[in-house]
Amino acid sequence: MALITLSSASGSPGVTTTAVGLALSWPRPVLLVEADPTGGSAIAAGYLRGDAAPSDSLIDLAFAHRNGTLLEAIPSVTTAIRNTTVTLIPGTRAHGQARSLTSLWEPLTEALRALDALGQDVIIDAGRLGLVGSPEPLIHGADLTLLTTRCDLVALSGSRSWAQTLRNQFDEQGAPAALGLLVVGEGRPYSTREVSAVLSLPVTAALAWDEHAAAVFARGESPPRRFQGSALLRSLHSAATAIQGRVAANRDQLAAATPGRA
Repeated sequence: MALITLSSASGSPGVTTTAVGLALSWPRPVLLVEADPTGGSAIAAGYLRGDAAPSDSLIDLAFAHRNGTLLEAIPSVTTAIRNTTVTLIPGTRAHGQARSLTSLWEPLTEALRALDALGQDVIIDAGRLGLVGSPEPLIHGADLTLLTTRCDLVALSGSRSWAQTLRNQFDEQGAPAALGLLVVGEGRPYSTREVSAVLSLPVTAALAWDEHAAAVFARGESPPRRFQGSALLRSLHSAATAIQGRVAANRDQLAAATPGRA
């Protein structure tokens, strides 16, 4: 099982759209967790178009944790997305609930890791960094955390400070390889090499800029013609492969550095 977290530094680079697109392109069953503390399920309102608004959310997991039943509660708050192998844990209903989640993030990280026995990967939409209630344990405890950014000057300026902060934090944890970049809109105008140089982080994956295809994941719009062969779909499949490869390589390095580790 891989635990992958997506977050952003500023603006709206498309973290939620990317998380949904990756989950739907993932080659294995995957749990999508909407951990953005801003409140309101963007996935239920967007991709699901409000047609299947879940009744339970992360706040119910916070209550379960207080009662000592977190592991048992996870299946009850998880919603299957029809005709896919994706299941969803929706985010909080309102931003005011964010503070109630602070004590949930660390035990939830451990609980999600316990899903390893089920062979299920987990993709986390952590939203914007630095907000009240930000899921920092999920960011720092993931197998791979990807700072998501666009390629323009405004986006890179906003991401630069957070990239340095995250680098320092992951270095202190002894896990620098667990941090990378996911670039949205490669070549608009800067290349992945230029983005990597500016932010001093490796680019793990890059997505093509394709607004019509992205609207399917962001707003639940009908797929445009040739959607399956679109630049965005191709880049999502490539991103999924690259992310899985990065996680596998990180685990191999950890096993090699830890004698006796299976």
